[in-house]
Amino acid sequence: MSNIKCIIIEDEPLAVKVLADYISKIPFLDLQGSFKDAFLASEYLHNNTVGLIFLDIHLPKLKGMAFLKTLINPPSVIITTAYHQYAVEGFELNVTDYLLKPFEFERFFMAVNKVKTIASEVKNLEIKDYIFVNVQKKKVKVLFSEIIFIESQKEYIKIVTTKNEYLSKMGTGEIEALLPENLFKRIHRSFIISIQKIESFNAEMVEVNGFTIPIGRGYKETIGVFLDT
Repeated sequence: MSNIKCIIIEDEPLAVKVLADYISKIPFLDLQGSFKDAFLASEYLHNNTVGLIFLDIHLPKLKGMAFLKTLINPPSVIITTAYHQYAVEGFELNVTDYLLKPFEFERFFMAVNKVKTIASEVKNLEIKDYIFVNVQKKKVKVLFSEIIFIESQKEYIKIVTTKNEYLSKMGTGEIEALLPENLFKRIHRSFIISIQKIESFNAEMVEVNGFTIPIGRGYKETIGVFLDT
């Protein structure tokens, strides 16, 4: 099983330092970054996928619980707070665990092990060959086998398939989290392609079903994945 990518949403520098230190001791956790408010984190999640969020409740601008309610397909969430009175609401929002500050490493380790167990169980489930996306107030079924590529268009994504094109209001990071990693690969901040639909590629672009898709500067290493398919 691959490492679990995680982020910290916390406005207290000392609390961030403690969490980052604890995370560094866990081999299966991969810290991607920390954010002092929910808006900065939301911007990051719009274009990036993580498996775990460490979330403080009393954040500036937007409180942790309010932020959690905005996530359409949230990853695992571990609440880290000094306030016990939000525990019930947290578990109603399906958080994995609720850590009361200050917490010891042993308690932290128990919480992240829950996340690891859940992630393993999800991986073992039979993978569906489709997803449903919201298109003009309807849920539309889209088969993985028909998707050619997905393009980010601000707060929307365009899903181009062999039969149709769909515009859905969601982030690239959100749709990426719903796609099987062995079938789809992000090659640009704005593009996710079907590996099976690749016709040719070089260091600058990929051709999929007659479409030419650019490879982003930060995604050059993705070429190695094509060579293994």
